[in-house]
Amino acid sequence: MASKLKNLSKYDDKNMPSAAGIRIGIVCADYHNEITHKLYEGCVDTFVKHGVAENDIFTAQVPGAFELPTGAKFLAGSEKMDAIVCIGCVIKGDTSHNEYINQATATALTTLSVMSGMPVIYGVLTPNTMEQAQDRAGGKHGNKGVEAAVTAIRMVALKKDLKNLKSKIGFGA
Repeated sequence: MASKLKNLSKYDDKNMPSAAGIRIGIVCADYHNEITHKLYEGCVDTFVKHGVAENDIFTAQVPGAFELPTGAKFLAGSEKMDAIVCIGCVIKGDTSHNEYINQATATALTTLSVMSGMPVIYGVLTPNTMEQAQDRAGGKHGNKGVEAAVTAIRMVALKKDLKNLKSKIGFGA
């Protein structure tokens, strides 16, 4: 269903795994801070709502979305994390810069996640306009920061549930 038809941040919070005891990193881009800071607030509120202690949330700020992968790597190297959420916003604009930034950032975050065995969540908005960004940062389509936090909690729970499996596929996660 197209996002313009629903609030994407609605989820069944009664079926969410507990996030008590997990340690979370959040890397937030400062570029478009009027958007990213709202995403950050939604993310933190969701973690706390589901049991993450505030002192188990570690935050790093980076200049823009392109720096999110490096910020995530630095943060992962400084503290023991169960997952890292990367928050940013890249608005299309008049040039194709967004395509390069979005592709590079998504690829780097995916690589970091797979290679580290730690969920690294892509919480980057990629709208065509500022209005679309606002709609997804607490507006009529919800808050992508909430979605990123829910994804992180679910991925940490999945990793814990599958940890005792006997077979592995060779990534050492």
